[in-house]
Amino acid sequence: QVQLVESGGGLVQTGGSLGLSCAASGGTFSTIAMGWFRQAPGKEREFVAAISWSGRTTGYTDSVKGRFTISRDNAKNTVYLQMNSLKPEDTAVYYCTGRRDTNYGGTDYSQYHYWGRGTQVTVSS
Repeated sequence: QVQLVESGGGLVQTGGSLGLSCAASGGTFSTIAMGWFRQAPGKEREFVAAISWSGRTTGYTDSVKGRFTISRDNAKNTVYLQMNSLKPEDTAVYYCTGRRDTNYGGTDYSQYHYWGRGTQVTVSS
């Protein structure tokens, strides 16, 4: 069973930056499509970014394009989310997720198999 553990959340001012990490264990990380989702209070979980096995294919929700970057290091079994120019609307719990049956996981959270417990990101105005 694959386990995912996020780190790097915290409190930052508008316009600041944060980097999230997600360490995976218990599986063959290089064959797991990875992604990040987030959930704000009172809202549904939403797609943020996804990355393919090799890292060559990435995708982002429109609201974070140009500000967030997803990457992975298969040698370290870790996926990252670099968040720049943060806005108060980015405030949410951020979840790392993995999918085992495809090269690229996509935007539908119901298709992912593995989930971390989440890390809080708070952007103050």
